[in-house]
Amino acid sequence: MAEADDVELPRGIALAWGVAANPQRGPKREMSVEQIVDAAVEIADAEGLAAVSMAGVAARLGYTPMSLYRYVSAKDDLVLLMHEDATGAPPESVREADGWRAGLEELYRAQLASYHRHPWVLDVAITGSPLTPNGAAWMDAGLRILADTPLTHDERMTVILLVTGAARWAGIVAAGYARSMRETGADAAEITRREDALFRQLVSADSYPDLRAAVDAGVFVADRDPFAEGLRISLDGVADYIADADGRRKSGAVPARALFEEEDAAIAGDKRYREAQRAQRDAEKQLRDARKVVRQVAREARERSRADSR
Repeated sequence: MAEADDVELPRGIALAWGVAANPQRGPKREMSVEQIVDAAVEIADAEGLAAVSMAGVAARLGYTPMSLYRYVSAKDDLVLLMHEDATGAPPESVREADGWRAGLEELYRAQLASYHRHPWVLDVAITGSPLTPNGAAWMDAGLRILADTPLTHDERMTVILLVTGAARWAGIVAAGYARSMRETGADAAEITRREDALFRQLVSADSYPDLRAAVDAGVFVADRDPFAEGLRISLDGVADYIADADGRRKSGAVPARALFEEEDAAIAGDKRYREAQRAQRDAEKQLRDARKVVRQVAREARERSRADSR
């Protein structure tokens, strides 16, 4: 296996870590990578990630697009650097929190606040682990929070992914509501009331009995933060998991299966396998339809029985 020093760094990663070679060609350098990234972030903050282009950034700085390519050789590299700049380093409040639970809750709030400041960050495609200084700093801060727990390194990373994933989902939903508010002029309460009305109109007890029961219970108009509540429940589970660390070690608990199994990847492109999957989905739909018919017939039978007993 090659040593880390033998791995050639992609240009964007090298720029993020400040170890990329400086441009050698072209006229005297009047720009810097930092200026280019700042201009791109300003565009994204104002108009969204889709509005960012090398031509647009160059025009904002008063240069030609080719001038930018001497500093940032591809738009993907620019987006990576924008993400790094917008993410920033974790605030000291994350490291200063009292106890692992308070620390993880602060990590969640800090990451969510970052998404509120730069919601376009959520549109950046995830292509792997965050191999940038600020990305590493957030992971390091999270792992430090759990350093005094009996969890293994793998388990600590799993908990960090749980918390950061919750923050990302909360950020995506918040960004969606903010976009709807800008486009419709309605406030969040109006939007949720309309969603609730649509669910009540479209979701029947025959087709979706449990969802309809939740709608009738008012889950879509409840005055609560389901993501913060979900995090609380998740951390309750983490607390139990930490408390049972010794017992789990002694019992030799089997780790969870890998998310992406080699066997599945090998057969995913097989035509017969895809046809079998399609047949399974069709059969599941037929089963759902059959259950709907059963519920309908049962309801009609109950109504006839009540009518006969009068």
